[in-house]
Amino acid sequence: MDRNDDVILLSHGDGGLLTHRLLEKHFLPSFDNTILSGLTDAATFPVEQGRMALTTDSFVVDPIFFPGGDIGKLAVCGTVNDLAVSGAKPMFLTASFIIEEGLPMADLERIIGSMARACGSAGVSIVAGDTKVVGKGQADKIFINTTGIGYILPGADLGYHSIRPGDLVIVNGPLGNHGLTILIEREAFKFGVKVESDCAPLNPVTERLLARFKGIRFMRDLTRGGLATNAKETALASGVDILLDETSIPVDESVRGVTELLGLDPLYLANEGKFLIVADASEAPAIVHCLKEDMGSGDAALIGSIRPGKGDVCLTTVIGGTRRLNMLTGAPLPRIC
Repeated sequence: MDRNDDVILLSHGDGGLLTHRLLEKHFLPSFDNTILSGLTDAATFPVEQGRMALTTDSFVVDPIFFPGGDIGKLAVCGTVNDLAVSGAKPMFLTASFIIEEGLPMADLERIIGSMARACGSAGVSIVAGDTKVVGKGQADKIFINTTGIGYILPGADLGYHSIRPGDLVIVNGPLGNHGLTILIEREAFKFGVKVESDCAPLNPVTERLLARFKGIRFMRDLTRGGLATNAKETALASGVDILLDETSIPVDESVRGVTELLGLDPLYLANEGKFLIVADASEAPAIVHCLKEDMGSGDAALIGSIRPGKGDVCLTTVIGGTRRLNMLTGAPLPRIC
């Protein structure tokens, strides 16, 4: 018989003594803050004047641990980043856990610790949450749902409506690392190269950019579907065409080599620390310089431009041809986030 403190039991989710001990021993020490410690039915907190931003997401990644992160870090960064690219300063998160009976307590502790460190990096607090335990086979180890709230930064008015022909397109670094990392770990491929997820909070970067540059029109977190799908969605929603230059798009050599072997396109692979910026042409070079020199994004690059149109995305290829990019179809990499 497993000891109560070694693995998750169904009784950890029944609201009784073991639930109380799970909160006191595992969750509260890592997530402790004055709002959460009240353990009330709803968190209450003051808000800034102006507009607020709210987002929610669920994380079911497989495997739950991978080079560069785990499901806990991913849950925090994914939600923080959705707020950040919307022009918001993330403030508070909620976190709900659905845990499969039998999950080693050591794995839960590792995930909680990772979430706490990610919250520290992003400057956010988890102020409310919930835990449910389901029987073996009714979930796969652990699923996490997070909701994030923040306030829109002064002067930020990002959106599809702001994008104009003549604007330039920027990415803050190499693409495809997260999606490829998950695939390699899940399938236990041995390629002899190091590929690591780029999972990281973006708000320390986006907040500084928005404070410094007034010509940023739009930002987009390049998660599921990668650059290609997100660019296509952006073009359709804003009623413009986007022309991308393949030679300018940063991709790590390890990612390029493995994707060529597997027949994958890094432009369609998920990222968890990369974002697209559409900016006024007069400021775009300075934004790239700032990302490179001041924010540690050495591979940030201008990768394209906005043209009048009706929602097409075209890629000028290395050999000088033109390729049309559409949204990802099918699910070549399930459960990447």
